[in-house]
Amino acid sequence: MLSNIGIPGLILILTLALIIFGPKKLPEIGRAFGQTLKEFKKSTKELTSELTEEFEDHKEMNKEK
Repeated sequence: MLSNIGIPGLILILTLALIIFGPKKLPEIGRAFGQTLKEFKKSTKELTSELTEEFEDHKEMNKEK
């Protein structure tokens, strides 16, 4: 989806964001977006590891039977 934007589209989006939010607010928005992505990745990894662990436990229980 994002690969279809291209350089001109990205420049347009960044210019619009700069006009709408202003130069003072833009770094704060970027930081908040970065922290949100970081938390999302962390939650995804935790969920994946929990599911993998449960799957392995279930697999071992079936071997014992």
